[in-house]
Amino acid sequence: MPAPAFDLCDLDLYRDGFPHDVFTWLRANAPLFWHEPTAHTPQGEGFWVVSRHADALAIQLDPKRFSSVGGGGRARGGTTIADMAGAGLMLNMMDDPRHRRIRGLVNKGFTPNRIGALEPELRRRARGILDAVPASGACDFVADVARDLPLQAICLLLGVPQADRAMLCEWMDRGLEADAGEALNREYGRMLSAYGAGLIRERRKSLGDDLLSVVIEARMPAEDPPALSDEELMFFFTLLFTAGSETTRKAIAGGLKALVEFPAEHARLRAEPGLLDTALEEIVRWTTPSVYKRRTATCDVELRGEKIRAGDKVTFWEMSANRDERVFAEPFRFDVARDPNFHLGFGQGVHYCLGANLARLEMRVMFEELFARYEAFEITGPAAWTRENRLLGLKHLPVRMHRRRDVLRRGRWLKR
Repeated sequence: MPAPAFDLCDLDLYRDGFPHDVFTWLRANAPLFWHEPTAHTPQGEGFWVVSRHADALAIQLDPKRFSSVGGGGRARGGTTIADMAGAGLMLNMMDDPRHRRIRGLVNKGFTPNRIGALEPELRRRARGILDAVPASGACDFVADVARDLPLQAICLLLGVPQADRAMLCEWMDRGLEADAGEALNREYGRMLSAYGAGLIRERRKSLGDDLLSVVIEARMPAEDPPALSDEELMFFFTLLFTAGSETTRKAIAGGLKALVEFPAEHARLRAEPGLLDTALEEIVRWTTPSVYKRRTATCDVELRGEKIRAGDKVTFWEMSANRDERVFAEPFRFDVARDPNFHLGFGQGVHYCLGANLARLEMRVMFEELFARYEAFEITGPAAWTRENRLLGLKHLPVRMHRRRDVLRRGRWLKR
């Protein structure tokens, strides 16, 4: 097949969602592809594109040759196509041993008990969100439903006043939509960072029981220094707020859209509520809200017969890997019972998603509450997507949700 014309840095390519046709061709014909720089390419520099599951996984499991910081003569790299100033400072843009030290401190706020203890409050909040939906059931599912639970959850976790969440979300959304060559536009990123720095100063004066306080207070005596600096804490806040509110929102919205578009799978999940665990993993595979990551080659590496040179930018596209025909049977079919499901939606290796269990809990709570209250969902207008190639997902989804007739079946979904 002839190569399709494409520019992965032209954000117009993502106006209607992920360009699956481009990546289907890449997986079949050029699984390691050199992307020449274009007028849209950050810093005017080409990069490698990895589209198959096996190669994306291998890169994630080889942080010595594929660095999240830089290397091979490149001082600052990071995880986006554009070189990032935060490389080496933000948790997802670190290598060991510094990454291991900071993640060890941060993990103290993500214990199973701490995440599990959030469920009653998240369920109460999810019900409140659905209570606010008009009686007709007509709403913008992204803005009115999917967005607010992850946003409330991350504010709850970090100790951010709930009254500030709409403002912070607005800054984040505007930044992600901006053509700045970075995943988060610098102006809005500075505003979010400044807010986080102020919150950290407050917590240092008076610690609470929130995650930010836990991380401020955490110590690892064997490490030097044993605690996180204010700069490290500020980058932690910015990363966690962005990832925690953006990605799960997109997964919930994309998951509902998939259930509407695959009615047999929706009916199957209704009939077999025990499939919810596998359904949630399929939602993560299907939506893959963080569609690509980037690494920097620290040395010359040969992959698929091509020589990747030290300092080269190497991108691996998890959305493409999650549709790899070599790994997933019928990858373009949404299957609530897919098992096994070796998706890369949460990453793998040392950078496996810190908040994966929180995301699963938020999705579980929201879909349980949706299914308990509504028996059918209808998309009533065109969906709109974020104009973004990094954190891609639905921006608007007009729906009508029809209430359940048989409310006595609620117990099948809420087993507690």
